[in-house]
Amino acid sequence: MKFPRSAKILRSQFDVAPFAAVFFCVVILLLLAMLLPVPGIRMSLQPPTADDLPGVNQPVVAMAVDSQNRLYYENEIRNESQLATSLRAVVSAAHGPLTLVIHADKAVSYDELAHIALLVRQPGIGITNLLLATLPRLVDAPAKP
Repeated sequence: MKFPRSAKILRSQFDVAPFAAVFFCVVILLLLAMLLPVPGIRMSLQPPTADDLPGVNQPVVAMAVDSQNRLYYENEIRNESQLATSLRAVVSAAHGPLTLVIHADKAVSYDELAHIALLVRQPGIGITNLLLATLPRLVDAPAKP
């Protein structure tokens, strides 16, 4: 016995309005999400560019210094004694020499960088290699006539 088929998948014309409404709701949510504050440190990290600098073939430890000379290590603000304690613990846990890489704001003075270098070179800490973060030069400078 054959039963008649009367079911149709689309009985009317395809309606785009619900899809457009969902699309615009998603766009509005994305725009609102862009206005939310992003957690982190506001730094103007524009390190100098340099060519042919040697890399490091040993483990590195990174820290940052912002324009108010606040020290950041492991995404936390540290004072000098806390930084020294943290670095001492990392060096003692490491199996070899470590290199400290400093990501400095462009407003940080040379005096502050020298002070940090002397701080981490103290005999109790044990870091002897120190590097300042730089960017590779992207294009060659135009030749002077």
